[in-house]
Amino acid sequence: MLFDIVTIFPELFSSPFQDGILRRAISSGKISVNLHNIRDYATDKHKMTDDRPFGGGEGMVMKPEPLISVLEDVQKQGPRGHVIFLSPRGKTYNQETAGRLAGFSRLVLVCGRYEGVDERVTRCCIDEEISIGDFILTGGEIAAMVIVDSVTRLIPGVLGSEDSAKNDTFSRGLLKHPQYTRPRIYKGMDIPEVLLSGDHAEIERYRFLESVRETLARRPELLEKVKFTAKELQLLKKAGFMAEIMEACKGNGVTED
Repeated sequence: MLFDIVTIFPELFSSPFQDGILRRAISSGKISVNLHNIRDYATDKHKMTDDRPFGGGEGMVMKPEPLISVLEDVQKQGPRGHVIFLSPRGKTYNQETAGRLAGFSRLVLVCGRYEGVDERVTRCCIDEEISIGDFILTGGEIAAMVIVDSVTRLIPGVLGSEDSAKNDTFSRGLLKHPQYTRPRIYKGMDIPEVLLSGDHAEIERYRFLESVRETLARRPELLEKVKFTAKELQLLKKAGFMAEIMEACKGNGVTED
């Protein structure tokens, strides 16, 4: 997977890509990350990448010439990349979107700044706009880091265990079950006995029910899109969860896979 990041602050990305999973993914060749400085494509002597908006108003707008020039140049450097503009007006990012983006061989992430970019850039060069949430950041750089990190986790061979990404929170719409590690007892708090039983089928059932319990308590709206197997529905009924689930979903969305 190739990531091209278009930004006026490439130095912001130095630390995130030098540690942990991303560093290992780069070292192993699972991903490549290229940084492109928009200022390098500004043609005036001050290297200006922004200007005042036509019609007046607050703030500055990113100019079309350097942005379009850098994007045209990036596309010449390899197979065409899928261009994403990190924008508050984009579709909200989630795990499903991360999975879809992981199917591309090349992503071009455009980091906006100021009050936005000239609309002509989005018309001619942008394939989709993505927002990582309903809040405002100083720029799109942090959002780009989020996408690189979340998509990289889904690339085969990046994580130590092939089941890690599959079992992550949101992988199927449920929050992850509570986790425990050593010591067994800490400040008088013990771990659930079932986790020491060695009965893997029973542990799997316990974790599934705990995952549903966590989702009901914290993010019940997620259940509207969950598809349960017939076996899981039987477990939920036996555990007495069905009434709560149906109430959380207003009677809709809980379907059998």
